[in-house]
Amino acid sequence: MLDEILVKMVDTVEVSKDEIFRIGEQSRQEFDSLAEELKDLKERVLSIIEEGDKLEVHTKFARKRLSEVSQHFKSYTEGEIREAYEKAHTLQMELTVIRQKEKQLRDRRDEIERRLIGLTETIERADSLVGQISVVLNYLDSDLRAFGDMVEDAKQKQDYGLKIIEAQEDERKRLSREIHDGPAQMLANVMMRSDLIEKIYRERSGEEAILEIRNLRKMVRNALYEVRRIIYDLRPMALDDLGLIPTLKKYLDTIEDYNNHATIRFIHLGSEQRLPAKLEVALFRLIQESVQNACKHSAASEIHVKLEIQREQITVVVKDNGKGFNIEEKKEKSFGLIGMRERIEILEGQISIDSKLDAGTTILMKIPLNA
Repeated sequence: MLDEILVKMVDTVEVSKDEIFRIGEQSRQEFDSLAEELKDLKERVLSIIEEGDKLEVHTKFARKRLSEVSQHFKSYTEGEIREAYEKAHTLQMELTVIRQKEKQLRDRRDEIERRLIGLTETIERADSLVGQISVVLNYLDSDLRAFGDMVEDAKQKQDYGLKIIEAQEDERKRLSREIHDGPAQMLANVMMRSDLIEKIYRERSGEEAILEIRNLRKMVRNALYEVRRIIYDLRPMALDDLGLIPTLKKYLDTIEDYNNHATIRFIHLGSEQRLPAKLEVALFRLIQESVQNACKHSAASEIHVKLEIQREQITVVVKDNGKGFNIEEKKEKSFGLIGMRERIEILEGQISIDSKLDAGTTILMKIPLNA
């Protein structure tokens, strides 16, 4: 039943991905067509403005001629008077027609520009959704299939299947939320700031534009860090190849490099023996969540991570000198701490959190090796 559910999920997600891709491609085709039409419209608007300006000059001369004829009515023949009137009237009508045509072209141009903005947003959303769905498909094809194979002979296979599906949905929500709140927001801000740089350069000075470019470069660097962090969070490959200790060292060094404001110190006691794969993954995720919380929320300048592997127990301590928080105060949607407690309960371990405002935070985790 789990395999059937998985196949249906994969098929449904793939169909959704294809539909979103088609929407994106149709939007691109419409965008290209409207862009060509807009280019042609701009040329026609310039041409008709130039034509209208010339005609307006001739119309002014014709009205001036008609005014002179009217003032010296007796000095001109009836034919000359009629000619002056008809010429002024004809030119005025032509000018009115051209100005009306100019207004229609301008309205069409403005409408196309608004549609292009909407199409750009649609294309960006479609690309973002296709990327997110690709990540979900990778999860469905790899992690969930592997888990299905492991629990195939288990008596509680149905319960496991339901739990893993719920976890999969939670992971998709988390990943979607991280992409939306992180790289997507940063890139949208980059687009806005890039337009601002052009405006600053035109209206102010090159020095202010260069300063804005430096800020923009910093934003792009932060966006790149967020993308790399999300990719690394999906599954650190070194964990399967090298084991827990080397992977932790590499991960903490990477986090320290991208967080210039925090120094991370790692201490390992005991042997570097390989642990069961599930236990290594769980320990890595627990330490990862603790360090990320310290980097994101505590504004700490020093983070200490201690891992001790004994014969019967594993002890993990993550301590920072950040701003801390009130443990008694319950925060809504604190998914990080909830997930850590759930992992510890599955491993039959214990977790304690000691934190005070402006006094840092200490997380102590103890996990039995016979669990």
